Parts: sequence; structure tokens; C-alpha cells
Amino acid sequence: MKWLTPFKSAVKASVFTTVVSVSMGVSLVNAEELGYPEKEELTFGFIKLTDMAPIAIAYEKGYFEDEGLYVTIEAQANWKVLLDGVIDGRLDGAHMLAGQPIAATMGYGTKADIITPFSMDLNGNGITVSNEIWEQMKPNIPKMDDGRPVHPIKADALKPVVEKYKQEGKPFNMGMVFPVSTHNYELRYWLAAGGIHPGFYAPEKGDTSGQINADALLSVTPPPQMPSTLEAGTIYGYCVGEPWNQQAVFKGIGVPVVTDYEIWKDNPEKVFGITKEFSEKYPNTTIRLTRALIRAAKWLDENNNGNRPEAVKILSQPNYVGADYDVIANSMTGTFEYEKGDKREVPDFNVFFRYNATYPYYSDAIWYLTQMRRWGQISTDQSDEWYKELAAKVYRPDIYEAAAKSLIEEGLISASEFPDFATEDGFRGPQKHFIDNIVYDGSKPNEYINKFAIGLKTGDKL
Repeated sequence: MKWLTPFKSAVKASVFTTVVSVSMGVSLVNAEELGYPEKEELTFGFIKLTDMAPIAIAYEKGYFEDEGLYVTIEAQANWKVLLDGVIDGRLDGAHMLAGQPIAATMGYGTKADIITPFSMDLNGNGITVSNEIWEQMKPNIPKMDDGRPVHPIKADALKPVVEKYKQEGKPFNMGMVFPVSTHNYELRYWLAAGGIHPGFYAPEKGDTSGQINADALLSVTPPPQMPSTLEAGTIYGYCVGEPWNQQAVFKGIGVPVVTDYEIWKDNPEKVFGITKEFSEKYPNTTIRLTRALIRAAKWLDENNNGNRPEAVKILSQPNYVGADYDVIANSMTGTFEYEKGDKREVPDFNVFFRYNATYPYYSDAIWYLTQMRRWGQISTDQSDEWYKELAAKVYRPDIYEAAAKSLIEEGLISASEFPDFATEDGFRGPQKHFIDNIVYDGSKPNEYINKFAIGLKTGDKL
């Protein structure tokens, strides 16, 4: 029974109950268990990146309307404006950097209780350098028989270039999108794995530049502005989501050297963030919007990415990402172009549903917290339990599970496509696929932090 359909006709609950009970003679158990949305008109924010796709698809395919939700989607100028909009209630929810709800709940930057019931995707980012830097890196990179570079390209190839700039007294500037962004931590991870120090934060001393002891100086640039900032020579490279790496290739101004899939295979990227207050005030609405997003994510990965061309057409609209179809398709349809003409198969560059991509794992949140501690955004040592408790405040698999089980009960998605909720504890098994081969076990955050050659360790202070 697809009892949700009457929402599309805006049938009132009382009328719906009468019509369904008398005319159709079917049970309302599912409807009564799930409950009607307490708030029907919603406004969601996003940044112009391809990984906002679940929101766009949930809207375009009518999944929000199926839930009785009437959604307005608004692009935001930058990540801070977006976060502030969710906190002050101008936005009901938003496409967020995975680190944003964690940092806000912790009180790094703006203090607010933000939660996520839904992880939006895996992978999707890249690191691009200018043509000038690429030419200086190339002699340090092994070649395949056909002359193309061997991937993944490690930051070892960039280290001599950075050292040369330092010797000449020139700062080596690179861009990332936000201090608690995935991109910041991925860029830092890649640089440090190649022996390049990306700098420390010292908020307790009033220094939030992130450039203490840095070999490469990282600063914030909004995603759509990355290519033009690179072209202007203000930065020599950047880490950003798509389509802004492929845009550099199309414009002939830069070369993506590594994807985050190669830095950390199947890494969690964005989340859908709402305030804790919203989830408590509107519990049915929260479950319903999560249902719609789960369905959109499944659609995006169905039939071996068979729906991606249609998704790209939608995202290329100016009200969404607004980049050319070919630029977005270059990465979202299962390929990725590095140096101009060097297009390679990367079927998992964007993952929205498979590999349990939508489940909000505690261990994903804890990884971001370990990097915040590694680079000084968390000033002092914390116990393993502290990491786990903070992760559980922000990542809400309980809400996700309620949404998923209702979809299973209705036959919209099979149970086999979700984690086994009877045994799931919120922690992925130890993850081995990092560019430096260091294994991450989310249940042992302090042990993990102490494995790195560059970065703060237990007992360290700046």
C-alpha cells in the first residue's frame, strides 16, 4: 500500500483517514506509526557542488512531496552563511560539511547543537594544482609505459617544489573551503603523508589561522571561486569538491593530481544537518525528510549509475550547481580527468547509496575529531570515551534507522540494502585504504592520533 500518495493532493489527515479506512478498507498502521509531518513547508540550503544531488533529486523526483513536505531549495554564498542560516532558523536544514555539525556541537567557532540523521555521500573531492606547479612536480612522478603519470600521486612529488619556494622566501599558498571542512583535513592528510607540514591551529592562544609551523599555507576560498583564484595566482593549488576540479581542466588552468578516493577510499563527505531543536520539535518531519533523502540517494546509484546522466542534466541547471553539463558529467558519470586528455575510470568517485553511504556512522564523526585534535583545533587531550560521546550527540543512526525501517516495511527499499540494524553498533571495521597505509580504527581514536609522524600526539600542546 502506498498510503503516502494522498499527501500530493493535500488531503487533510481527517479526510484521509476516513477515505482510506472506508473506501479502501486497508490498515493505517504504517501511517499511524510514522505520523504526519508537524511542519510541511521547509527551506533547505546548499552550496553549488555536485554532492548536493540528493536534495535536488528528492525535490525533482517528488520524494519530498511523497512525504507531505513542500520544500524550497536555496543556494548559499558560503559555508558560514549556510551554517548560520540553519542555526538562526532561516533554513530548516542544509547540505553540510561533515565537520560542521561536529564543530558546532563541540563549540569550535559558532556554538550550536546540530545533528545529522543522514550522510549524503562518499568521496567526491580532488586536489588541483596550477599548471606551473604541475610542471615542477612532473619530474618527481613515476610514469607508466604510455608516459602518463602513475596514480595515486603522493605529496612526495610536491615536497621539493614547496622547499624551493621556502628557500626563495615565497609563501606556498593553497586553498580549502572551510576550517572544519573535509577538504581541509584531506589536503592536510595528503600533504603531511608526503612530509609537508600544513600547520597547526592554536585557538587557546587566539590563533585560528592554521598556519603555525606550516610549510604550505592553507586558507579559505569558497568552492565556486577556486578556479578563478588559482588562475589569478593567489593560490598554487586547492582541495575542493566537484565540479571545480574538472572546471580547472576544462579551462586549461590547472591539473587535479589526486582524488580523495585515493587519499582515503570511500571516505564520508557531506551530511544533511538540522538543529537538535528541530529534530525534537518536528520528529515526524525529521524522519520523513530522511526517508526522502534515502530514496534520492538510492536513485542516484541505481542501475550501476544509470541515472547519472539525468542527474547531471538536473544539476547543471543554474538553480542548482550551474556548471556546464560536460564539466559535471566528467566526474559524476564514473570517470575523472586529470591532466587534459588523461581521463580514467573512477566509478566510485561519487557514491550516494552503495556501501551504506547514507548511514551516519559514529566512526566517521570520530575520524574528523581525530584530525581536529591532530591539527590543534581541539587544544588538549581527550579520552576515547569523550570522542565517542560527542560523535553520538551529533550522528543520529536512531533517526536513520526509523526512516529506513519504514521504507523497508513499505517495500520501497529492501532490507539487504541497509546495514543489519540488529547488530549494527555505528562503527565501521578498521579501515586500511589510506594513501599512507595507516589503519584507522574508530574505537581507538587516541591510538590512531599517535600513529602520525606529523601532527599533535597525546600529551602535546602548542
